Amino acid sequence: MVVDDHPMWREGVARDLTEAGHTVVATSGEGRQAVRVAAAARPDVVVLDLQLPDISGVEVIRGLRAALPEVRVLMLSASGEQQGVLDAVKAGATGYLVKSAAPAEFLDAVRRTAAGEPVFTPGLAGLVLGEYRRLAVAGEVGARPGPDDAAPRLTERETEVLRLVAKGLSYRQIAERLGLSHRTVQNHVQNTLGKLQLHNRVELTRYAIERGLDD
Repeated sequence: MVVDDHPMWREGVARDLTEAGHTVVATSGEGRQAVRVAAAARPDVVVLDLQLPDISGVEVIRGLRAALPEVRVLMLSASGEQQGVLDAVKAGATGYLVKSAAPAEFLDAVRRTAAGEPVFTPGLAGLVLGEYRRLAVAGEVGARPGPDDAAPRLTERETEVLRLVAKGLSYRQIAERLGLSHRTVQNHVQNTLGKLQLHNRVELTRYAIERGLDD
């Protein structure tokens, strides 16, 4: 689903996605309408502009996640302003790409978002990870659990993959580091998400950082 208040841009993005083999189930130019339409159309991925005429993209993300907990949101914005990026990710966005990105970069970002992999315009990934670490240290994202706290049991390999996720490595980089296939790394991440009852790699990264697994 494509949500943007500029008709030519919205139609262009939808056309590019269709030509690349994706199915565009809906489009919208307003935030509140987007949440209503998404609840009915049930898209897997929403490409969402940060600035909309009625409500902010951050509010739209919250509405989308409330209606469709499994939905993955790729922010596509003209702005790379740091606070906007952080607000979007905290609300549940899977990734954030500026509109100046090349078409091939955008289509790759959509594919990676659909796979649950966080995607950020170069330079923003470090910003997001740094903010998670700051919040974890400050205690603003939940206290780090003690050794006696009940937690789902992860395998040694899942824990190893989780540590690398917390360091900001991509699936491809993790696969190369551990000598595994890209598909195997994806399977480990999906199994870990299921055990921890999380929805995407952004939440998984936050979970790992809260528990000091990025050290």
